[in-house]
Amino acid sequence: MLTVSNLSVQFGKRVLFDEVNTTFTQGNCYGVIGANGAGKSTFLKILSGKSEPTSGHVHLEPGKRMSVLEQNHNLYDEYPVLETVIMGNKPLYNIKKEMDEIYAKEDFSDADGERVGVLQVEFEEMNGWNADSEAAALLSNLGIKEDNHYTLMGDLDNKLKVRVLLAQALFGNPDVLIMDEPTNDLDYETISWLENFLANYENTVIVVSHDRHFLDAVCTHISDIDFGKINHYSGNYTFWYESSQLAARQRAQQNKKAEEKKKELQEFIQRFSANVAKSKQATSRKKMIEKLNIEDIKPSSRRYPAIIFEREREAGDQILNIENLSASIEGETLFKDVDINLAKGDKVVVYSKDSRATTAFYEIINGKQQPLSGKYSWGITTNQSYLPLDNSEYFDNDLTLVDWLRQWAKTEEEREEVYIRGFLGKMIFSGEEALKTARVLSGGEKVRCMLSRMMMMRANVLMLDEPTNHLDLESITAFNNSLKNFKGTVLFTTHDHEFAQTVANRVIELTPNGAIDRYLSFDEYMSDKKIKEQREKMYAK
Repeated sequence: MLTVSNLSVQFGKRVLFDEVNTTFTQGNCYGVIGANGAGKSTFLKILSGKSEPTSGHVHLEPGKRMSVLEQNHNLYDEYPVLETVIMGNKPLYNIKKEMDEIYAKEDFSDADGERVGVLQVEFEEMNGWNADSEAAALLSNLGIKEDNHYTLMGDLDNKLKVRVLLAQALFGNPDVLIMDEPTNDLDYETISWLENFLANYENTVIVVSHDRHFLDAVCTHISDIDFGKINHYSGNYTFWYESSQLAARQRAQQNKKAEEKKKELQEFIQRFSANVAKSKQATSRKKMIEKLNIEDIKPSSRRYPAIIFEREREAGDQILNIENLSASIEGETLFKDVDINLAKGDKVVVYSKDSRATTAFYEIINGKQQPLSGKYSWGITTNQSYLPLDNSEYFDNDLTLVDWLRQWAKTEEEREEVYIRGFLGKMIFSGEEALKTARVLSGGEKVRCMLSRMMMMRANVLMLDEPTNHLDLESITAFNNSLKNFKGTVLFTTHDHEFAQTVANRVIELTPNGAIDRYLSFDEYMSDKKIKEQREKMYAK
């Protein structure tokens, strides 16, 4: 279907890919993973023809069509929504456009008539007469109401634009679908729809995503970029991660017999296959289970940060009490009349359809913003640590990372450079990286610094507003595991489904007409029909 031959990419002295040879076959969904800077997005651009490799080439089977999820959200601002979707099938759109131009002529000639006849045959063969209705159906499934179908793209907000561009990529059933971070800016319902769509998609999908739940729901293979090469492994992300960890442990077990290792690997595959067989993916992606084999299990060279949250002391029973809390922005109500009593050990996903509401909530209970009304009080035995959505104020200085982190040291030992460098090393800031200045850090590096700060504070209550933003899969996975093991209380908001499902034991949803508060897992909460009806009423104006 899609073949990569002798592909090399080099920027100056840096070699990104070195003689890569690989094939993407019909009916499989490939999740492309790799550390930050490994070249995931570059690889997708080369596959789609938007960038050229240093050497080698990409070959798409003749007669097959490729579609790419557009990253430039403003590219189609001058076009109506429905037309933008149809443009996803360029051959079809070009025929339609040429026919419209000929029909618009005042001096319609015999040659024009002959040309239209040829175009109409091609248009019919491509099912062109149903293009408008199919595009409209896609838009409706993605939550774009019919009122907006003829609106100019430039008049839509960014979140709706993302959905339209998603519809454009999916339109016309492309043979190869390429998607770079497709879940960015999508809400839970839209991501769920996309997961179901791709799990049943019969053509080839190649996707880069930091959303582990999404990768697990749609992928038959993981394509790992490591050491300038790309290797395909059967299975989804969880299988790849757990198997690579198992292989790494086995490699360290020098005294363990080969037969024992083989038996352990076989039992792992059997257990994983049984779990996959129960999932929604099994109906359409059965090949994944059939192809799992021991040869696929290899250790990864990935480095995972050591994220471990410890508490200076255990909190008492009273954690946080909130009464009649309300917030607004420019006269628009974000949430109102919120009453919450937080108990010890609660791990709460704070959710809202409006991300401004959750951010305002955290800013208020951290004393950085005043509420419209209401009050809150923290228990006297609590000490809190907060990871804000916007961390820029912490990095507006020229301190080295060693001196930056020293600001939150509590003991003489913690102020020692050896101690801080060791701490930073665990967070993948080794050697000269520890002497970088705060001002020049990337988004992911800033979040890792903020996590280091939180660990040094040893709080018994953690508050996290979109904690996975800018992090790579390795950091997200380590972070997720640390929160599952944390013995204190957690309040967090995230678009990472796996984070929400595996950490939270309680869901609090903030709406303009009050809060919904349930001790349920995130999936149970989102799938409950009675809660769904209640949610719709709470958001109604």
